[in-house]
Amino acid sequence: MGLIGKHYAEMLALAAVGAAATSCSLKDFSMISGATPAAKKDTKPLNVLLIAVDDLRVDLGCYGDKNVKSPNIDALAARGALFESAYCQQAVCAPSRISLLTGLRPDTTGIVDLKHPLRKTRPNTLSMPQYFKENGYTTISLGKIYHHYNDDNGIGWSEPAWHPEDLENKKWKGEGYLDPKSWAMMGKPTRPGQKVRPGKGPAFEAPDVPDEAYPDGRTAIKAIATLERLKKAGKPFFLGVGFKKPHLPFNAPKKYWDMYPESSITIPAQKDWPKGMPPMAPNGKNGNWELSNYPGIPDERPLPAHLAKTLIRGYRACTTFTDVQIGKVIAALDKLGLADNTVIVLFGDHGWKLDEYSAWCKHTNFELDAHAPLIVIDPRLKNKAGERIKSLVEFVDIFPTLCDLCDLPIPKSCEGTSFTPLLNNPNLPWKEAAFSQFPRWPHFMGYTIRSGKWRYTEWIDKPTGQIKARELYDHSKSPIATVNLANNPEYAPIVDKLSKLIDKGQGWREIRGKLETPKK
Repeated sequence: MGLIGKHYAEMLALAAVGAAATSCSLKDFSMISGATPAAKKDTKPLNVLLIAVDDLRVDLGCYGDKNVKSPNIDALAARGALFESAYCQQAVCAPSRISLLTGLRPDTTGIVDLKHPLRKTRPNTLSMPQYFKENGYTTISLGKIYHHYNDDNGIGWSEPAWHPEDLENKKWKGEGYLDPKSWAMMGKPTRPGQKVRPGKGPAFEAPDVPDEAYPDGRTAIKAIATLERLKKAGKPFFLGVGFKKPHLPFNAPKKYWDMYPESSITIPAQKDWPKGMPPMAPNGKNGNWELSNYPGIPDERPLPAHLAKTLIRGYRACTTFTDVQIGKVIAALDKLGLADNTVIVLFGDHGWKLDEYSAWCKHTNFELDAHAPLIVIDPRLKNKAGERIKSLVEFVDIFPTLCDLCDLPIPKSCEGTSFTPLLNNPNLPWKEAAFSQFPRWPHFMGYTIRSGKWRYTEWIDKPTGQIKARELYDHSKSPIATVNLANNPEYAPIVDKLSKLIDKGQGWREIRGKLETPKK
């Protein structure tokens, strides 16, 4: 058996082992009409295991991608519900995670960038870990749950958030580099005008090291030890475990890179931005934005083919690396006998571009950036294992859903809708649209929806409230946008309908109201 086959077999074996912005108190909640708690108050409270994966797009085996090896995530999907059409509220880490963890949309939190931690910006906002803690749960954060990982210390978490960077004897430097050659490049520009932060080195490395040499490997070890501790304590727990990869830099042990030889990599065919796209739609002047700040990345578009293939290899290697760490955590949950009483939620905080449009990273309203993986496992619904739910759901729905599953009243502050009914009946009529947004400084906010086969976006001038540009893309055949149809007279009726639905980013209120209204 070759190197690739050997490690893939090891992963399969591992999988088989464990296949609002306002002050809110505990008195201020209400159940959403029609949301039926699955648990009863005389039963043992359910635990929650929330697994966050940074920059994870839907390139996974369970989502139909045959190029990526993800047996442990696939095994999770097989024992729960996979949401085919889940969308984040903003395609960048801090706003997406804060929205998910508060049940509030970015317009409400006011947090639309990486510079504003939740508790410094909105100190009185009720968060998901805070709510579970106040309802008797031990709440613990390991790795990257919030973007600013100390967020909610002393408020939401029962103990200070743990992060692998806190380790005293870690072997890596900067953004998780093990190779001395990478250390030598940290903070050093490789082209005129490039801005490189001190801890930032090359965009990838592949040393021959064990998993635990890297931060995410240490996070898995910490998660297993924490589960053992929580098992002994015997109290209900809310455990957040956050893995950084496949976020840049694409650093993973060599064995994972070996699973993806360069000969197996195909560069996306769509090299240009969509025809007729407004100027504020793309991320940066050349589409590389975040990636362009790493030493060794040229300021050009498209990137050289060999470099593009190497980066795609690195992203896939990091995805499989994280998949294996997730498998270790789930295997421990099973071994400890906790799986039958634990709700598991796995999500990628947003999507990512891998050379589509000759662009990289996130930071846009395009389908590739807003669409992300979501898997939910209710241990009491084993007869529903393997369900694939096509209905539109949003990350802002996760807070009320977990409340619903754990038999806690849903706080009035939550702006999402519990999708618990879909876990019981995936064919229920559901949301007409999923909402996302992204700003373009200094004064534009782009609001976007996915509705049916359409992605529709309006760019609002914030000082005047005027619509300055529109985008309409047909995704019936592909998640890649090719031509903006918004200004084509033939599509005027569709634009008019979707414009009323989006309602300058506020249409989610009416959509939620329809779901909350009891059916006669």
